[in-house]
Amino acid sequence: MATDETAVGRPERAARQIGDLARAASPGTWLGTKEDVRRTCDVSVGTFNEALRLAQSRGLVRVRPGPGGGLFAAAQSPLARLGNSVLALDTDETSVADAIRIRDALEPLIINDAAWHSSPADIATYRAQLDAMAAARDDADPTAFLHANWQLHERLAGVNPSPMLRAMYTALLDVVRNHTTAVHAAEGHTTDELMQTRYEAHVELVAAVADGDPERIRGAIARHSVVHANDHRQADRTT
Repeated sequence: MATDETAVGRPERAARQIGDLARAASPGTWLGTKEDVRRTCDVSVGTFNEALRLAQSRGLVRVRPGPGGGLFAAAQSPLARLGNSVLALDTDETSVADAIRIRDALEPLIINDAAWHSSPADIATYRAQLDAMAAARDDADPTAFLHANWQLHERLAGVNPSPMLRAMYTALLDVVRNHTTAVHAAEGHTTDELMQTRYEAHVELVAAVADGDPERIRGAIARHSVVHANDHRQADRTT
């Protein structure tokens, strides 16, 4: 099932527009008020707020409140350049496979840190993403399911206290997300089975993060790794 324009992600497209504005300007240049830039991106307030969060996490813009405030082009820090250099990878299968391999290697750090640093409000957002995954599963929509899955992982990474780890992980996740065009179950299994298996693994992952028990977290990470072991065979990617 190929992704349509909505599935690709309006926040991601708007974040790219914001990034284009920032890169075209000198560091510190005023890009406009939030409302100015939102109108330029032609998206809703909610979509724009998510896009702005993405652009800020990539070190592309700074937001200043109050009179004379708004969005300003940010100087590219080494961490921002690192993330953007990952996003600039060629979109061939080898690059995407590398992104998956390295992202998976970082998963234990992301999950363990999430267990230490997630607030009750953060846990609630993880569970909301599980609900979105369940809704997509029930609607037999593997594309929406996959995007809800990615958003869950992005939120888990968002609480990480390490700017370097956040930058690397989210940039690698963006490479995978932006170049996955379809989802297929491995041979001998149905797409419904694939979604159910992934859903159950992520339910346990969030429960382990909320519980904070190290042994349970290790088990959830191990189960999650097994579920994702066949990523290369379950998704068609652009070449």
